[in-house]
Amino acid sequence: MSALIVLLPPDPGSASAEYQYVVTTDGVAADSHGSAQAALLPLPRRGGTEVVAVVPAAKLSWHRVVLPKGSTAASPRLRSVLEGLLEDQLLDEPEALHFALPPQVRASVPVWVATCDRAWLRDGMQALDAAQRPVARIVPEFAPQGEPVLYALGEPQQPVLVLAGSEGVITLPLTAQALSLLPSLPESTRCVAEPAVAALAEQVLRHRPELQQAPQRWLQAAQSDWDLAQFEFSRSGRARAMKKIGTAWADLLAAPQWRAARWGAVLLVALNLLGLNAWAWRERAALDDKRVAMRQILTGTFPHVKVAVDPPVQMAKEVAALRQTTGAVSSRDLEAMLGALSSAPLPQRPAAAIEYASGELRVRGIASNQDEAEPIMSALAGQGYNVALQGEMLIVTKGGTP
Repeated sequence: MSALIVLLPPDPGSASAEYQYVVTTDGVAADSHGSAQAALLPLPRRGGTEVVAVVPAAKLSWHRVVLPKGSTAASPRLRSVLEGLLEDQLLDEPEALHFALPPQVRASVPVWVATCDRAWLRDGMQALDAAQRPVARIVPEFAPQGEPVLYALGEPQQPVLVLAGSEGVITLPLTAQALSLLPSLPESTRCVAEPAVAALAEQVLRHRPELQQAPQRWLQAAQSDWDLAQFEFSRSGRARAMKKIGTAWADLLAAPQWRAARWGAVLLVALNLLGLNAWAWRERAALDDKRVAMRQILTGTFPHVKVAVDPPVQMAKEVAALRQTTGAVSSRDLEAMLGALSSAPLPQRPAAAIEYASGELRVRGIASNQDEAEPIMSALAGQGYNVALQGEMLIVTKGGTP
């Protein structure tokens, strides 16, 4: 997945707001990272790159609700339903908040609902749109998950502790006193810390944490199934689908993890080209063999023919000349055509006129319509003759070469 991943700042509507970002071409490793104003963020370097906005943990709150039966993600009343369910859990007015649901929503089953300040999120989206970096997806920095993980973030002056687990996402100051506010956790709970607060995290948690840079955490967040771009922030289904197709195609063309597949495709095309060339060479050789055989038949049958230019035509001419010399009857001669016509089921009426010229026999009066001509046509077709009816004129010609 090629992406520009942007962390939304506390005041995205400010002209001086700095956006921390990370650029990746494969969705796994960070190619570059830093911070810049919205208009100075890196531009996508190739087609298919999507812009992903990350909502910081401090800007999100998580609530668990059970949707009533009949509620679906496409329901136009879903926001009103969520406002009614969360009214007693929210500190702000529901109208001032944005709501987002997980990818799979089922009624009568507890689901997590993410909420954040509506105006703040709108400012962030508008700032990126104005900077020609329209957001394709909005993801949370942390989301509820099965196995709990503790994260130590921030600067030494304001360290933050985040717990992401099955109980939701809890954000607290990184102090020993705040630990009492956390639910009971197993001893094997994974701890991750940014280098700036790793020593403090080890002191407070009494556990050596794993080190992880913030850009790597945002890369992981961008791979989340969550997409907070819902309700008024939802992109059109067609635009999202086209963006995904473009991203997938760009990844296939350039992402390192697809290098083996690209080489495989090139090898497959090369093998097919080699196979087609080998098949064409074999067919050409077989055709040449047939041409040689035809020349040998011509020169062997008619030794006086020294040069074979077009063996079928030359053979036909030599056979016609031989027939004329010996007086043999050809199937294109009048006698042969009349003999073939007499063997056909003719109506009980005499012919009004018979004309013959250059291998074409015309007989008038023996068939006046298509129904009478059909039996004659079928009988002569079996002998290699073509028959056509024009008015009352039956036209007989010999098919193929003489």
